[in-house]
Amino acid sequence: MIVVGRVESLWRYPVKSMRGEQLQEAFVGFPGIYGDRLYAFQSSAAPKRFPWLTAREQEAMLLYRPRYRCPDRTTKPGNLTEAEAIGSGLTPVYADLSDDDLTLDVESPSGERLAIDDPRLISLLREGIRDKHELTLLRSHRAMTDCRPVSIFSVQTARQLGQELGINVDKRRFRANLYIDLESGKGFGEDEFVGRTLQIGRKTRIAVLKRDSRCKIMTLDPDTAQPNPELMKHLAGVHEGQAGIYGAVLVEGIVRPGDAIALLD
Repeated sequence: MIVVGRVESLWRYPVKSMRGEQLQEAFVGFPGIYGDRLYAFQSSAAPKRFPWLTAREQEAMLLYRPRYRCPDRTTKPGNLTEAEAIGSGLTPVYADLSDDDLTLDVESPSGERLAIDDPRLISLLREGIRDKHELTLLRSHRAMTDCRPVSIFSVQTARQLGQELGINVDKRRFRANLYIDLESGKGFGEDEFVGRTLQIGRKTRIAVLKRDSRCKIMTLDPDTAQPNPELMKHLAGVHEGQAGIYGAVLVEGIVRPGDAIALLD
């Protein structure tokens, strides 16, 4: 094994397209980060192949803050220790969405706190787009990701983009699950892992499948939702519109900030 970096920070996004939360540990399972994107809002105006309301249409979604009511019980399955102790380790049982463990509230940009299923939340999300979008809350036992279960992005790539553009590029624009600090120090160095397998921490293994093709959301400031179209234009012209990588989980396990990342093949 060759150590190629470390986990700089660990993130999940309980509601699709809303603000993420930074974690000190998380269970990385076959469906992705435990508790990631379990909730989403389906829009009647969205295409069937991508039925969600996202910050592409409602930029202010990025400013809504979802919070699980029982955060200490939402980073890993409750029976994880027991499952790992049986034989070679069984796949643990995920909590049911009806359990209190996975209930969450959402804080609006104005500071109003609402239950995820409060009709007023839907009313707020439809402001400015009301004529087109009828919204329905969806819940899932697995992450409702756009492409693959886990997204990975290096802090060096954010730094390089900032240097190329002459601005500060906040890594949070890229909404990754794992932000990594590469030993090589190279921007876009994570591209070299495509088609290979990474071990993160003691046992988690991720097959890196493809580079991440970017959309409008990366142009939105994570604190203000103000767009910067030049970022997308630059990425398309210089980096084929791609930044970061996607992976599928081969071996489940707990991941923490500071964990070593090793290349296995």
